[in-house]
Amino acid sequence: MDFLLSGVAASGACLFSNPLEVVKTRMQLQGELRAPGTYRPHYRNAFQAVGAIARAEGPAALQRGLAPALLYQFFMNGVRLGAYGALESAGHTKGPLRSTGAGAASGVLGALLGSPVYLVKTHLQVQSATEIAVGHQHSHRGMVHAFISIYREHGILGLWRGASASVPRVMVGSAAQLSSFSLSKDMVANLQVFSADSWLVALCAAMISSVAVVVAMTPFDVVSTRLYNQPVDPQGKGLMYRGFLNCFALTIQKEGLLGVYKGIGASYFRLGPHTILSLLFWDELRKYYHR
Repeated sequence: MDFLLSGVAASGACLFSNPLEVVKTRMQLQGELRAPGTYRPHYRNAFQAVGAIARAEGPAALQRGLAPALLYQFFMNGVRLGAYGALESAGHTKGPLRSTGAGAASGVLGALLGSPVYLVKTHLQVQSATEIAVGHQHSHRGMVHAFISIYREHGILGLWRGASASVPRVMVGSAAQLSSFSLSKDMVANLQVFSADSWLVALCAAMISSVAVVVAMTPFDVVSTRLYNQPVDPQGKGLMYRGFLNCFALTIQKEGLLGVYKGIGASYFRLGPHTILSLLFWDELRKYYHR
């Protein structure tokens, strides 16, 4: 039940945060491997990007890739939060070190399971009108078509392309999110500003946690998005990057240190509400179930 409640909580949050996930993904691919000032950006900030996408492709485009995004949140966070909840119930998350370790371990499990869905989600969210296109443009007609075409071209392992970046991305993000949420919740509860079972305790803790997640996770998120979206040869090898470290190094070399923090504004506006909503829903659903 912990796994099911975790998946439902994350999927509920995704309904609200997916438009900013589309914006964040495109901003991370903008000016890929090009020095600042050598290109004209289509997306200047998160709010302007929302308007640009809505004008060029229609408002519905802001929910592009929603089906795989919901599936990814359900399976990845169902495993991630469910495993962490099980470890927490067993008393294995007491103290900052054990809490961080439990968050990282549960994140690895979730990332491996959800990687194929994240691959398809990235491809679909990047597909856009020519005048605002960024990154490599895939030609999938939908989620099912994407899974079938990737499998036919590259086999079952092709669906796990990019997992080398997804695992450290989710491991770092999960460790930062769950440990900071757990510690923040204890801190807020000890201040006794709200009653012990108030949903405001979880809300305040999630707001603190979202800041830690964005700062720690954005460089890994940029690399992950680029590895998932890059074109590949018939053998499934990337044509732009050889792997996680190569992508990280090339991005900094060509775009500077700020290159790995592209889209951090959109990332916060997406990840902040998503973190707050998913952790709030998760905490409240668990309390309701146990009650």
